[in-house]
Amino acid sequence: MVGTNKRARQAAPHRRASVISVLGELLITAGVFVFLFLGWQLWLNDLVLGAEQQDEALSLSEQLGAAAETTEPAPEGAEPGEPVITLASAENERFATIFIPRFGADYARTVAEGISPSTVLKDNIGHYPGSQMPGEIGNFAVAGHRTTWGAPFNQIATLELGDKIYVQTADGWYTYVYRSSEYVLPTGTGVIAPVPQAPNVAPTDRIMTMTSCNPMLSDAERIIAYAVFESWQPASAGAPAELAQSGA
Repeated sequence: MVGTNKRARQAAPHRRASVISVLGELLITAGVFVFLFLGWQLWLNDLVLGAEQQDEALSLSEQLGAAAETTEPAPEGAEPGEPVITLASAENERFATIFIPRFGADYARTVAEGISPSTVLKDNIGHYPGSQMPGEIGNFAVAGHRTTWGAPFNQIATLELGDKIYVQTADGWYTYVYRSSEYVLPTGTGVIAPVPQAPNVAPTDRIMTMTSCNPMLSDAERIIAYAVFESWQPASAGAPAELAQSGA
């Protein structure tokens, strides 16, 4: 009887150890699944959605180019003149494509009206309603995800002084040049004013402002990238030389 009790006391720690081992293995397995899910959500899923968004942007670019073929070609050597201002579109309507060579030689994304996360920003870069349109004096302000939903502005922090940003509409190509960045709180809406951070000043320049969340995987603040208008050419003139050479 005494021997039986002794064996029972010896077996109890082993059972407790086995339970702890099983729980540990379950937690490790759960952790692996969490990391796999995060990897899919934050990397693989962005790659898949990003590729789809790029295909859609190139398709829209072709449509815009095809529409331009019905217009009179620009005379050889003619000055582009004043940009033609695109009219504002309806909510979630695509009206432009954006090409940013710094983000990749084949980078292209569609631009749609509005910044609703549940509709517009799931598939596009969104244009802030009320801000100016491409080429217009004032501030052409857009927003895009930095992670998830294709992450169109994932590389916004890599922009360097002088980088070109090309915006294509049915009327033509607008070239902006990256100038600077800053970081603001989510309440810092002054960045999308006609003159960024100067809401009571009348605009005289053509600015483009790109906004996204910062830091990565957080919306604690916003990263803001500013670009200044450089030139415009009509759709009939074809794509800018840098894009034409890359085959965009």
